[in-house]
Parts: sequence; C-alpha cells; structure tokens
Amino acid sequence: MHAYRSHTCADLTKENVGDTVRLAGWVHRIRDHGGVLFVDLRDHYGMTQVLCDSDSPVFNEVDKVRAEWCIRIDGVVKARDPELINPRLPTGEIEVYIRDLEVLGAAEELPLMVFGEQEYPEETRLRYRYLDLRREAMQRNMALRSDVVASIRRRMWGQDFREYQTPIITASSPEGARDFLVPSRLHPGKFYALPQAPQLFKQLIMVSGFDKYFQIAPCFRDEDPRADRSPTDFYQLDMEMSFVEQQDVFDTIQPVIEGVFEEFGEGAKVDKHWPQISYADAALWYGTDKPDLRNPIKMQVVSEHFRGSGFAIFAKLLEQEGTEIRAIPAPGGGSRKFCDRMNSFAQREGLPGMGYIFWRDGENGLEAAGPLAKNIGPERTEAIRQQLGLGKGDAAFFLGGKPASFERVAAKARVEVGNELGLTEQNRFAFAWIVDFPMYEADEETGEIDFSHNPFSMPQGGAEALEGDPLEVKGYQYDLACNGYELVSGAIRNHKPEIMFKAFELAGYGEDEVRKRFGGLERAFHFGAPPHGGCAAGIDRIVMLLAGTSNIREVIMFPMNQRAEDLMMQAPSDPTSDQLMELSLRVIPQE
Repeated sequence: MHAYRSHTCADLTKENVGDTVRLAGWVHRIRDHGGVLFVDLRDHYGMTQVLCDSDSPVFNEVDKVRAEWCIRIDGVVKARDPELINPRLPTGEIEVYIRDLEVLGAAEELPLMVFGEQEYPEETRLRYRYLDLRREAMQRNMALRSDVVASIRRRMWGQDFREYQTPIITASSPEGARDFLVPSRLHPGKFYALPQAPQLFKQLIMVSGFDKYFQIAPCFRDEDPRADRSPTDFYQLDMEMSFVEQQDVFDTIQPVIEGVFEEFGEGAKVDKHWPQISYADAALWYGTDKPDLRNPIKMQVVSEHFRGSGFAIFAKLLEQEGTEIRAIPAPGGGSRKFCDRMNSFAQREGLPGMGYIFWRDGENGLEAAGPLAKNIGPERTEAIRQQLGLGKGDAAFFLGGKPASFERVAAKARVEVGNELGLTEQNRFAFAWIVDFPMYEADEETGEIDFSHNPFSMPQGGAEALEGDPLEVKGYQYDLACNGYELVSGAIRNHKPEIMFKAFELAGYGEDEVRKRFGGLERAFHFGAPPHGGCAAGIDRIVMLLAGTSNIREVIMFPMNQRAEDLMMQAPSDPTSDQLMELSLRVIPQE
C-alpha cells in the first residue's frame, strides 16, 4: 500500500465496503459521542467520515488529535446505517473504522478556524493565508481560477494561436501606471523595470512575422489598491494579431470570453449580443466607460427644460459654458420616501443633494410633485416626463454642472436606483464594447495635452486626423465592460513611424525622446511592420465575476493587502547593507 493513501477523501463509496484503505488529510472537526470518536477527514478533493471506538488499538491516539492536524489513517470501510447517510457528501454512504493512525503534522492553536464560515479580519486572513486557503470557498475559488486559465488556453489554441513568453526584466515604458524598478548590479546606477504589460514585445512579435500570439502574462504596476485591482501584480490573457481591423479582434476574443462564462457561470445568462457603444455615449448614458448593462436605466440630457426656468440653481448653471443638466430616470421610484433616500445618498457622496420630480395621481389627472416641479411649472415637467418616457409612480433625479464634475456620482446614483428598485437583472453577464476613445486629454489646470489611453494606438483617420484639434482625435481603442467592470482593453496599433512621431509630438514628446524611450519598437517599424492589433483580458477580474465576489483578493492565491504589503512573507523588507553596497545604492531616510 502507498505510504500515505490508497484513496482520496472523495473516492470511497458503498462499492468499497469491506475494503482496507489508507487515507491522509486534515482533521476538519471531531465529535465525541460517548466513547465513539467521529473525525471528518478532509483533503483537497473532499471529506470522509472516519471513526473509532474504545475497541480500536489507537483510540487514545485519536483522542489526542485536534482540528487541522495532518494525519494518516488505515481502516476498514463500512456502510452507514440508512438513517445516517449524508446525501450532501459523495462519501456520505460509508464511513471508515480506524485501525491505525500516524500524525503527519500536528497543529498549534489556530489563529483562524478552517471549519465553518466565520468572518475574520482581512489582515488575519492574509497573514495566515495558508490556513485561509484551506477553507472550502477558497479551495473552490483557486480551483476555478486554474480551470478558467486552462479553458482560455484551449480556446486560444483552438483558434490557431500559439503561446509565447516575453521578458519579465525589461526597460521602463509608459503604460498609465508607475513602474517597479529593479537596480542593475552589473550596470551601477541603471535600472530595469518589471513590465506593466507585454505591450512592446507583443508588437515586436508581430513585426517578427508570428501571425497570432497569446500569453497568460504577469503584469506589474505600482498602483493604489482597489477592491477590483491588485496593487502590485496581476495576470492577463494577452493577445495580438497581424493584418486585422478592430472587428477582427472583437470576433476573435468574444467566443473565448463568452465560452468561459458559459462554462463556469453556473447557469447564469450570458449575453450573446455585445453592443458597441462609443465612449461619449457611455459617459452620457451611464456616467462611466464600464457600464453595467443589466441595469436598463439610461441617463439623458434635459438642459433645455431648465434653461431660463424658475429653478435658479440650474438656470444660472446653464449660463456657464460647458455645463448641462442630466436626468436619471427611476421607473417605479415615484414616492417621496424613495426620493429622500436618494437625496441622502447624494449627500453621502459629497453633493448638497439631488433634485427630483415624481409623478402621481392628482386632482386633474397625472401630477408632478417635488421641489423641482413647483419651481419649473407643469409644462416643463410634462416635457421632461415625455422625453424620459415616464408615467405614474415613476421619478427622475437631476444633476448639473460640467459633466466631469458629476459623472462619477451620476454613475453611482444610476447603479443605486437600479439596485434599490430591483431593475438590475441578477444571474446574468452583460457585455458591451466601448469604442471610439479620445486619443488625447487636456490637463484641467495647465491645458497641456497628453495621451488619455494607450499611446501606441492608431488614430482614426491616420496622419490626417493629427493635423486638427488633438481633443477631437479618436483612436482605434476599445474596452470590454461586463457588469460594471472593465474586463478587456485593447487597440489597433500605430505601426507607421511617421504617424507614431506625430502622435507623440502632440503629447509633448519629441522624436529624440521617442527614440530614446521606445527605440526598439520605433526601429522595428522601419523594417516592414504589418498592421496589427490585439487586447488583454484581466484573468483576476474574470474569475472574480465567476466566483460571485467583488473583492479581487478572494481569487488570488497570495495577494497583497490594501497597503501593498505581504504580511505572510513580510514584504517589502529592508535590504541588507551588503545588498545595497553590491547594487551601488543608498537609502535616504524619510523624514
């Protein structure tokens, strides 16, 4: 017999009754039923109930074991009495009578319990991650992650892609976040960088004549943490293709993403039609470029109904250039109680409040109510109602100013209304391509022009588009949104040196600077670069959605905490004097 086990803790059934078996695993819990000890023995695969009574030669040894001890037992499989069968377990028809026991690893007093679903502070869970990972939900999440990655690989191979690995130590490049720098011992005073993404290398792979590339790629970014973003590193499905247009990329990645969500979505509806929404429309309708389309609410501009109206706040606001009033329709929200709750929500978000109108039965038919309705009069409120397609029992909420100042709150308010009124469909994955991103943005204070998205994207209209107002230039850039999260980001690349130089010039980078920072890519483009494009899909976020959690750390094996610290391995750590000397570095103490 094998030294540790003949079966896993999920294998045994009534077909094994009478067999002598060997199992190994962790003590999940122990129950003492008056001289009979019941032990739930757990491994990665499942659970088996093992037991011994006072006749067992190892009764006293079994009596000493405690939760999370790692043990090996030998025993005989017996059938459970019919009334004691546990239908929730694959092994629920049998139990194993212990005849021999070996303690493989004893456990000290536990800082967190594995049995049960108790809540523990995240700091505790991350400090003792190896215990946290033994819990059923975490075992399930990590297995899901592995299976999702395997499925993605199969689907990419099925479309004739090959996987190629790109360097982990490279040069710094602007990807929208801070680099992690790595000092060079052989070149004192110089630094490598961990790649924020394989962006430049995958483009060079296309220049090298490899038509289709993908990689489950690690990416490193020194970012501020969020619930849906790791502060240090993450993994993405990175892909690139030659001789393609934007739609070719969409047609390639959709069956991969769609198939994964169908395979692991546990029966949830997976939308087949993925609309293409311009960045401008997404901002207008949803207040964000990653809208949750399970919520049917679309915001609308209603400025004309307030211009010159009796509601002085909005009327004066509209006299300023670049301002507008937007309405958030709320079908079914036509009660003062609900409107007051939404007003409180706006105040929690830092606004004085949110104007509202709701419609109810009045003496002469349908009546508009609320402070705004009194100020602007029945004709304007009726025009608003008709524009928004609302009726009795419905409401609308209003925000005004320059869109950049209120869109974030408007997006949250739309989500809040959808959730509160039960309008947001559950058990569904709703996808949308966000397209036509602006290539450039202007700094609000200085007015300086910089890239707003990916600097290596091809501008729509090519070189001619770069001759006009930079803020009017749109790029062949696209994101895929799902249920309020950005899952995929990509672009058709700028593969022509002359257009590349002009694009960077508008953002304040001269030719010398471009050659210095991106010399490898720029030189390659002079030797017959093909048109190419691609995208990257966030593995962590895909698994997070499939696992039904909103915290990305629940689907990462060993994540950092919110302060970008590894409490278990105590990173970041202080370097030794010898290490600093070898790297020709000196640490300047912070005041």
